[in-house]
Formats: sequence, structure tokens, C-alpha cells
Amino acid sequence: MLNEQQTLITEAARRFVRERIIEPRLDRALDQSGEFPHAILRELWEQGLTQLEFAEAVGGAGLSCHDHTLVLEELNYGCLGIGTSAVANSLAALPLQMCDNAAMQKAYLGRLTSAHDYAAFACSEPDAGSDVANMSTRYERRGDTLVLNGRKRWITNTDVASFYVVFAREAGSKGHKGISALVVEANWPGVRWESLIDKLGQRCSHTGDVVFEDVEVPVSHLIAGPEHGFRLAMATFDRSRPWIAAGAAGVIRRARDEALAYAMQRKAFGEPIINHQMVAAMLADMEISYQATRLLTLNAASEVDAGNLRGSHSACAKAFGGDAAIRATTDAVQILGGYGYTKDFIVEKLMRDAKLLQIYEGTSQIQRLVIARDLMRAHV
Repeated sequence: MLNEQQTLITEAARRFVRERIIEPRLDRALDQSGEFPHAILRELWEQGLTQLEFAEAVGGAGLSCHDHTLVLEELNYGCLGIGTSAVANSLAALPLQMCDNAAMQKAYLGRLTSAHDYAAFACSEPDAGSDVANMSTRYERRGDTLVLNGRKRWITNTDVASFYVVFAREAGSKGHKGISALVVEANWPGVRWESLIDKLGQRCSHTGDVVFEDVEVPVSHLIAGPEHGFRLAMATFDRSRPWIAAGAAGVIRRARDEALAYAMQRKAFGEPIINHQMVAAMLADMEISYQATRLLTLNAASEVDAGNLRGSHSACAKAFGGDAAIRATTDAVQILGGYGYTKDFIVEKLMRDAKLLQIYEGTSQIQRLVIARDLMRAHV
């Protein structure tokens, strides 16, 4: 049961998505062009539908993770690419929100709330995606300066971010020990983005490489030192994975609605195809997937709000939601048959977009490792 505030913000997000994304077919246009959705993201910022978990002290709404996931489900119902771009600032902000550096919080979180700006979370590398502890980007301390070198890959908002929250290891360290978190301005000497990736889905969400060559970072921009950086990265994922699960809930519901509308009007053998048991079963499975994903998402978000960052809550929601989204969108294409395989209907885009839910912020396989290890710890 939603309270009055949650009902109002959900309805506002749903109305915005219908009027500004679905009805003008912006989702399809951005998918075809691959254009970054600057205009719609600015509108979302102006409507107060982004950065919802930022504290009021830095100009945010001060809402809960539970509240945030309600809005994200609606945004991703409209377009997973827009949803991913919209939440990228919040992902970059999480390490800042969880650190003890009040000056950095005020400077950088306030920057994202006081103006329409972009940030990026830079953790993955060409040879260190799921294996975060194997990252090679490193810094060497020289007095009050950290000299940063390396390359980050799969970075959302690569080309539009005005600053990056970067995870890098202290020179000479190995494994998870020695990993730190730093804030790096995009316009500093030695920082550049390159190689925007031409993706299968979520095409309007820009992803690419960020390169650091002898970048001089003031020590004051270190938000987590080598004793805490790896744990901060893992805690960030525990807090952000409910957002991915919310995206899965949104795209499953959209696939269900599109397939249902088609099945009720399309006739075969003299009657609407929804009356055929095999089609009806696929639609029923979509509804089961939606309800289960939504409940797992809200449970994970509630655990985050309670301060319980046990990784399995978020991992269960993300793993189940990502896998369920692929099944639901694939079934939607199947229900539409040949039409579903064309770009005249939205379901083929939903299927392409949904695949990334099983990959980014930890693959579905990694989520299962997180869950298994959490179970072992709980029973030792």
C-alpha cells in the first residue's frame, strides 16, 4: 500500500512518461537515432523526478530508496535507455553520499541539484568488469597530489559527464586491498572520453571509455582511501541494484501491456488469440514475473532504507528481475509473431533493451555468487 506522497509521485511519473515519452514515440525515435536524451532528462530534472535520494541539505528531495524505485519503474516502462541515463547521476552520487567528506558532498551533490548537469560512475575496465578487485587503473601519491593513470570501460554518461567518481588502486597494491575512490573533473588535463559503444539496446544511453593520463588529482578529492574503497564500491552496488530491478519491473509491465493489447484484438481461427491457451499462458507468466519482480524490488529497497546492506536482498531482485525481463519481452515478441520481429512494434526494442539488465552492475551469474556467499556467511 502506497502512502499519499508515494501515490502522487508515482502518478506524476506515470503521466510524464505517457505524455512525453510514449505518446510522442520518443522511445522509438531515440532508439533509432542513438541520440542522448538531453531534453527529456532536463524536463525530468525540472519536474523533480531525478536525484530523489539526495539529502535535502544538498538540494535533493530526501526521499527513500523505496520511493525512488517507484519512480524508476515508471520511467523504465517508457524506455530503459532513458531510465538508465536518468539514474546514472544517482549511481555516481552514491559513493559521495556514503562517504564522510561533507565538503565534497556539498560541492558535487549540490552541483547536480542546483543545475542540470551529469556525472558518471567509473569502476569497470576492459579486463575488470565483474572482477572489480582486478582493476589496473592506479594512482601514485606525490605530496598533496594523486597522479592517476588508466582506462575505464562501459561507463554510462561517458561523453556528457562533467565529473567522474573513479575507483583506482594505490600504486603497488594488489587485489581488493589498495582500491580507493576519487572525484575527477572531466575537463582536467589528461582526462578524455573516447570510443562510444554501438549497443544492441538502450541505445540512447551513451556508454564508452574514459582515459586518464597523468591526471593530477588533489588529495582533497579522495573520498575513500585504500582501506575502504573496495567496500565502498560493493556497498554502492548493494544500494543501486534495486534500481536495476525496478527497471526490470517497468519493462516487464510494458511488455505485458503491449502483448495483451495485441492479443485481445488479433484474431486467429475465428477468435482473439488471447482465447488460445498457449497465448494466455504466456500472458499469465508475464503477470507472475511482474508481480514477483516488483515485490522483490520493494523488499530490497526497504532493506536499503533500513540500513541493511546484506547483498543478497538486492542481488535476488536484480537477478530475478533481469532474467524475468528477458523471458517476458521475448514472449511479447512471440505473441506478436512476425509483427513482433519488426520495428513497427515496440516489443522488439523492449527485448533488446532488457538484455542489458542481465549484464550491467554485475551479471546474473555474479548475482548468484553474491547470493550463495551471503547464504554461507549467514549459516557459519
